[in-house]
Amino acid sequence: MASSISAQHKALRRSESFLSELASHADAMLHGRVYEQYAAICYRKEAERDDAEMLVVTSRESGRWVVPKGWPIRGKKPHEVAAIEAYEEAGVRGKVKKKPFGYFTYLKQLADGNRVPCIVELHLLEVDQMLQDFPERGQRRVEWVSFIEAANRVREPELKGLLLAAERKICKARSKK
Repeated sequence: MASSISAQHKALRRSESFLSELASHADAMLHGRVYEQYAAICYRKEAERDDAEMLVVTSRESGRWVVPKGWPIRGKKPHEVAAIEAYEEAGVRGKVKKKPFGYFTYLKQLADGNRVPCIVELHLLEVDQMLQDFPERGQRRVEWVSFIEAANRVREPELKGLLLAAERKICKARSKK
């Protein structure tokens, strides 16, 4: 119990730190260039289990836990980009929803050291295939965890809330079947 409370306090401190950093870029977000990215909440539902689990990956640079995401690709729709990123970063394929599930903001560290505000459009992707060989294999850690664990691991407060909302939506849809 004490370790659970300690983990929650750590997650809260990370969120507060993140929000302070994001606030320092508020002017750029409101009046400057904001970059767009597309991401996937990759999940699976096991027939013998009542709950679903989702996939988290580490970023290549900092090693923080994130969802697969990337920059726009010319000629591809946002949901298609989300599916491509899920394959490239985690080696998963499945059915991706065209309609965005939600959006979150974060600061992207560029190669030149600058940090720029990004708005990420999230798409739900139900995984039906996991591949052993994929483009970024060995460059990232990939783990299946509960949605609650994923929300504890990611840094971005908006993403935390969206992951928990996704679990509710997925479980509700499943109970209707």
